[in-house]
Amino acid sequence: MTTYSQLGAVKGKFTKSRTFIDAHALSSVRTVAVLPSTFSFSAASRIKAPQDRALVVNALDRAICVSLSDKYQMVPVGQSADLTVRTVVTDIVPTNKTMAGVSTAVSLGSSLALPVGIPRLPAGLGGLAVEAEAIDGTGAQRAAVVWSKGANSITNNARVSEVGDAYSLASNFGKYFARILVTGKEPKGLDTSLPSAQRMNSALGGRPKYAACDAFGRAPGLAGMVADKIGAPPQWTDRASKPAVQ
Repeated sequence: MTTYSQLGAVKGKFTKSRTFIDAHALSSVRTVAVLPSTFSFSAASRIKAPQDRALVVNALDRAICVSLSDKYQMVPVGQSADLTVRTVVTDIVPTNKTMAGVSTAVSLGSSLALPVGIPRLPAGLGGLAVEAEAIDGTGAQRAAVVWSKGANSITNNARVSEVGDAYSLASNFGKYFARILVTGKEPKGLDTSLPSAQRMNSALGGRPKYAACDAFGRAPGLAGMVADKIGAPPQWTDRASKPAVQ
């Protein structure tokens, strides 16, 4: 990041974050570009397959781009923009594929015999840590966040992939950071607002509002939702992976 000096104190218990927001500067933003996210060397070394790393950063960047489209005009990298978003995955805890497979089998099996399926087994869960900032045309930092979160057995479905949890958490972070930039303030609790029509369309795999967001691929839509429920690896339905991500 450009600087860490403006970040506030650590907040949160399950999701930890430090945040800086220049609300006044953000109020005049009209155009935004999203640079493709990268992995730090240490984080990249924990996930062997470049395709898996690409899935995580694509999910993250896609969520940021689509969510920001509600308020801003999204422009391609290289084109003049009021604000540029830069993100780095600084740490990642791989999902234990064996435990994920067992959890999926137990949950699916119980759902056939019981009214409600048994929650995911609380073992072998993955996690993700991310740093992101938004800088203006002069290079000044206008918003920044250092964020980390681990998967849990209630809200994160088990997926048989080393990045099964990180893939889901990446989207969570993308939406979280986008809320900061859109509202100009730190999010408080869950976002209970209804998604816009353009976000719903993108979530179902449709064309994004701005062509710049297509750089991060289309969401897998209904097929992805089904895959999530049955524990299938995200690469089965998300075809957006790019070449090696360092």
